[in-house]
Amino acid sequence: MDHVATVRQARRGRAPDPLAWALACERAGAHGITCHLRTDRRHIQDEDVRRMRASIGTILNLETSLEPEMVGIALESGADAFCIVPEHRQEITTEGGLDVVAERGRLLEVVPRLAMQGGVVSLFVDPDKGQLEAAAGVGALFVELHTGAYSNAVGDERGIELERLMAAAQHALSLGLRVNAGHGLDYENTGAVARMPGLEEVNIGHAIVSHALLVGAERAVGEMLEILRVHA
Repeated sequence: MDHVATVRQARRGRAPDPLAWALACERAGAHGITCHLRTDRRHIQDEDVRRMRASIGTILNLETSLEPEMVGIALESGADAFCIVPEHRQEITTEGGLDVVAERGRLLEVVPRLAMQGGVVSLFVDPDKGQLEAAAGVGALFVELHTGAYSNAVGDERGIELERLMAAAQHALSLGLRVNAGHGLDYENTGAVARMPGLEEVNIGHAIVSHALLVGAERAVGEMLEILRVHA
């Protein structure tokens, strides 16, 4: 939903409406709606989260940083799932995975609090063995593997990054973690990721929104679902 909200915020108006987009995605078969309420409010706004929680029929997955303000909002949001992500004010989009090792102290406090609200908690992490082991150590149920390096790779590097993701997924499963994936996935590169061991969910935003400018939201979502169906 973030990319729809970004277009709206360019004019600080009402259109396009992220909630209308979310409902169109659900009609097309999307299994859940993800939005990231950032500290700087550059796209999704607080009211968007409240409206989505009141209106959507699938899972609401709220991405949040570890900043106290954002954790407080997440706790009150009623979201079904929470993904803890890093956040840097000058970045265009999330640039890498959460440093779980460095954030262990805050995560040991925040993860149980979110879980007590009834939400499934995941950590957005790079496909790195040490980060995965740290994620298991702070009590997260899921990791969302950061697929950005794979998505940006070309030539032989693409295969190397894919193998890194596959190995990370297998290691996460061995630690008792469940596995999601996301960042930079599109209509060309998602099929290979869909074969990742134990993969339960992919979060795809920019590619679907971009394609929808040409074909409409429901067709764009449907085409991505077909890719996942064929390759999973």
